[in-house]
Amino acid sequence: MTDNSQSKSESSEKQEKAADMDPQQKKIEELQALVEKHKNDYLYLRAEFDNYKKHVIKERAETLKYGAERVLLDVLGVLDNFERALENKPTPETLSNYVKGVEMTAQELRSNLQKHGISEVPCQGVAFDPSVHEALSSEESKDVPPGYVSRVFKKPYKLHDKLIRPAQVVVAKAPTNS
Repeated sequence: MTDNSQSKSESSEKQEKAADMDPQQKKIEELQALVEKHKNDYLYLRAEFDNYKKHVIKERAETLKYGAERVLLDVLGVLDNFERALENKPTPETLSNYVKGVEMTAQELRSNLQKHGISEVPCQGVAFDPSVHEALSSEESKDVPPGYVSRVFKKPYKLHDKLIRPAQVVVAKAPTNS
């Protein structure tokens, strides 16, 4: 082979390699562009998620701070009624109306609590349950079977299905024969 034919042969080999490299280079550039696009998408989604977390934290803090607002507005109405009752001192002639007004106000309070999911748990005369009752003492009783609640000092209350205040009770025990 001559130098001229050898140089033509090398030149054609280089052109073939360049032609081969062009699709490879093109593919590399496409993949780099795809990687850059996915990276940008990831960074955008991460920023969006961080903003979402901040929003949820702020919302939760506001719920904790102002969550009782609806309940308290109803309780304030009951407080207004009690304050009006206290402004009017009962006399023997108005005592029955005064008592009736206080009973109505107490019923209004119970109704408002029930409207917000707070309910009383019956406990007088039921079997003592340590998950609902707190025993303050025990007393002998002929009327109530042993192990049952004979007196209630504080009633138990639930918020929906969760006990929020246990009862404070006295539990009956069998009378001793003396």
